[in-house]
Order: sequence, then structure tokens, then C-alpha cells
Amino acid sequence: MSPQEQPRVLVVEDEPAQREVLIYNLEAEGFRVSRAGNGDEALIAVDEESPDIIVLDWMLPNVSGIEVCRRLKMRHETRGVPIIMLSARSEEVDRVRGLETGADDYVVKPYSVIELMARIRAQLRRTRPASVGERVEYDGIILDAETHKVTRNENPLKLGPTEFRLLATLMEKPGRVWSREQLLDRVWGRDVYVDTRTVDVHIGRLRKALCATGGDDPLRTVRGAGYALG
Repeated sequence: MSPQEQPRVLVVEDEPAQREVLIYNLEAEGFRVSRAGNGDEALIAVDEESPDIIVLDWMLPNVSGIEVCRRLKMRHETRGVPIIMLSARSEEVDRVRGLETGADDYVVKPYSVIELMARIRAQLRRTRPASVGERVEYDGIILDAETHKVTRNENPLKLGPTEFRLLATLMEKPGRVWSREQLLDRVWGRDVYVDTRTVDVHIGRLRKALCATGGDDPLRTVRGAGYALG
């Protein structure tokens, strides 16, 4: 899996030792990792890094984790980002409060790193299935991330690696309109400079490949906004 395909995890933890252990294990599993030490940094990091999932400690200086969660789930741009809340609070009322605030999962400290990794992957299977090797299907198109093969109506398609990553991204949420900038970040990577017109070129190649065996064009161009599947 290329670096551009690896999901980005934002770790929000004010305890340096716990933060570094978690980051070490995430990177060992192949994830890209961003970090924040308090609630204010977390909110900035979400806007700057566009994480695929957030591991968020409840007890943070300045803005608490529960408040960070509430704010992110109120915003249209970030409400779909999975949040796993970490907390030493083990009472049922605290778990319920965390989940009702919008957390997608709740893990009590001290936690097993192996279990937390499994929970992270479980959330990513729901939101970014291709990134964790899952098979994705939409309207006769099947993308198998493990074997790196794509078929449409049982006909094999020939896709280059960039077109494969584009399709995997578009298939995450059929109907969602992705801007060129969002596709650049997801497919090419935030640290790589590529002209936005390059997206148009590769979308054209993807269209050609998807229609090579017949059928309507499943890609939709939204003028001034970007591209969508379906």
C-alpha cells in the first residue's frame, strides 16, 4: 500500500508517554499519524490534516475531549470522521455521555493497544473500506483492495495505480462530491505538489477504463465543485 493510500490517524493525547506509545504502534501498522496535545491543537489539526479517524482523550487541557467531539460532530465537514474516545472514566453514565456526544466508540484506560488497533480498523472498514483491504461494490463495479483488481459487470478492468486510488476514494461514499483539492490530498498526498488539472486528466483515464466494456459513464462532473461516483 502506497503512503497516499494509508489512512491518517489523529492522536489527541496530552500525556506524552501514552501519546508516543500509541503513535509508535500506529506507524508500525502502516498508518500515517498526526498528533495534538490539547483540544485547541486538535481542532486546528483536523482542519489542516483532514484525518480519516481521530483517537481522542477525554481529559485534555483547555478544550476537553468531549467538547472537541461535540464541535466536530456539529460541523458538516467533520461529522463523518470517526472518533474513538479514550477515558479513565469507566462508569456507564460516562460511556453513555461520550457516545451521545457523538463518539463512535469508547475505550476505557488502561487499554490494550492490540484491542484499540482492532477498533480503529473496525471504524475504517465502515468509512474507508478499501484502505484496510476490504472489497467494495457499487452498481456492478467491484474493487478488491487486497488483490488490486477491479471488475465491472464481471468484466475485468485495466486501471493504473492512480486511477485505482481515485476509484477507491470515490467508491467510499457514492454520491459525495469530492473537490479536486480533496482528491489531490487523498490520492497523491498532502506533501506532493500536483496541479489540480492533473486530477482532470486521471478522471478522464478512469472514465475511459470504466466504460471500456460498455455501460453508462458512472462518474459525474459537478461544475465548479468536483467529481462524484453516481
